[in-house]
Amino acid sequence: MNVRVTYGRSGLDLELPDETLVIEPTEGIALADEAAAFRSAVRSPIAAPALRELVGSHERVVIVTSDITRATPNERLIPWILDELSHVPAEQITILIGTGSHRATTRDEMERMFGKATLERVRIIDHDAHDMSHVLHLGTTSRGADVYLNREYLQADKRICVGFIEPHLYAGFSGGPKGIMPGIAGIETVKFFHNAKMVGDPRSTWLNLDGNPIQDMSREVVAMAPPHFLVNVTLNSCNAITGFFCGDYLQAHLIGAAACKRQSAQPVPHRFDVVVTTNGGYPLDQNLYQCIKGLSAAAPIVKPGGTIVMCAELSDGLPDHGNFKDIVRARSTPRELLAMIESPDYSVYDQWAAQSQAMILLHAQVRFHSSLPDDVIRSAMLVPARDPSADVREAMKAAGPNATCAVLPHGPYVVPYVAEAVPA
Repeated sequence: MNVRVTYGRSGLDLELPDETLVIEPTEGIALADEAAAFRSAVRSPIAAPALRELVGSHERVVIVTSDITRATPNERLIPWILDELSHVPAEQITILIGTGSHRATTRDEMERMFGKATLERVRIIDHDAHDMSHVLHLGTTSRGADVYLNREYLQADKRICVGFIEPHLYAGFSGGPKGIMPGIAGIETVKFFHNAKMVGDPRSTWLNLDGNPIQDMSREVVAMAPPHFLVNVTLNSCNAITGFFCGDYLQAHLIGAAACKRQSAQPVPHRFDVVVTTNGGYPLDQNLYQCIKGLSAAAPIVKPGGTIVMCAELSDGLPDHGNFKDIVRARSTPRELLAMIESPDYSVYDQWAAQSQAMILLHAQVRFHSSLPDDVIRSAMLVPARDPSADVREAMKAAGPNATCAVLPHGPYVVPYVAEAVPA
């Protein structure tokens, strides 16, 4: 059968065995009038005053939103928010891009994210987790993490957090408090947030918010300086908005996460010998660091010793910025890499993605189709897949005459689980 999967901006056609199980999210219904639905949501929000009434004309406003690696429809959301705040002078409003530990945003990327008119309308800046002059110390969490958050965010009179809710491999779901922590946290706080013990905790997983140490730390940090208003959305595979969840940053997020779970969680009857996955296409498949999401979505449904065939463009490389590339190349086997990361004295930002990759490679072989040269893929302990359809056939043949195959065309935007292990 022919299956079109997400890959970069254009997609990719694969020829897979006829018996392949295609696992797709329940497609959310696009809102007929997104702008009207937005106005309704922010004027009658969840457990909060209306946005227009919340913000005074004399107040300084910071609007935090996600960076270029996320599909947040900022080109629509930010102008709508600015229109709702038309009584506030533009010079009193700052858009703060929550880069976490990611690289800075280029001017061209900002224009694509927000539109030229918004760039000319208000000040837009990147958070820089690595520059201590950008952050202030707020205190210490119950687990002993020093909390640093962005200075401009903390000094604003009103704080608005914008994002979209999707399943997340560590925090259960993105959106909500995660837009602030780790979005605008200092690097020491980000590193603690992703330490080996917390990332390796079985409760730090897809679709789980309760007792999740990653989610708990995000909530604890954000409670020290919470946003006054949340604008979160759910999206379908065409990036159309399927729901608005606006108001109190915790209550609105919980309602949005429940809606997201109904779209994203999909039961399967058993594990498979071969699972084909993606990282959801652009912008999420720009680098291997982000692709741990698509790999982690496939891992629970592949048999031990089976094969994951990953298709991701990697237009941004492994990437070249950050530490991920050096970490995955620091040891020659996944077991040695995991031992290095889990050692008590090891703490390097970006280690969390390398840790998850090593754990997956101890469970299954990964064949990787991308735009990168084969030697670069091999340097990350992965097997290049120049022709992913052929690689699937080869892996199926090696698995035997009764081999089974599944495909996740949208990668981590669907979270499959074996039916006997229904997520709470």
